[in-house]
Amino acid sequence: MRKVERQSHLRQLINSNNIERQDDFVRLLEAKNIEVTQATISRDIKEMQLIKVPTDGGGYHYSFPVKKQMDSEKKMRRTLKDAFISMKAQDNMVVINVHPGNGPALSSLISQSNDENLFATLGDDSTVLNVCISKAATQDFMNKMNDFLED
Repeated sequence: MRKVERQSHLRQLINSNNIERQDDFVRLLEAKNIEVTQATISRDIKEMQLIKVPTDGGGYHYSFPVKKQMDSEKKMRRTLKDAFISMKAQDNMVVINVHPGNGPALSSLISQSNDENLFATLGDDSTVLNVCISKAATQDFMNKMNDFLED
């Protein structure tokens, strides 16, 4: 069974059962004729970032992580708006100058966006260097950043 399918089954099990141990996952999946090892379940739990939350009876069961209050794109928009000083491009590179201390955060948020236009993003205290995959991608990236600034 493929990982995506297996993890989908794990989500269903979490939604319909109080799963306290990894062996419970193995047992419930075996009841559905899905063979899986505890080690595989352990890797899936880590990848899915499942957490254990208290039950009413004093035990713990697996649950989904609490959603972050703000997604990365919203954080990126806010950080860009709050810290922006200037932006310029040359060839396939875009440099964004920000107020001191904001470069690393903005660089990280831009990297997390997985923008298809970007090859790499580097940030220091007050500068973020974005290397795009082409000149056309550079213009697309600049347009996107300008749109974020205008919102």
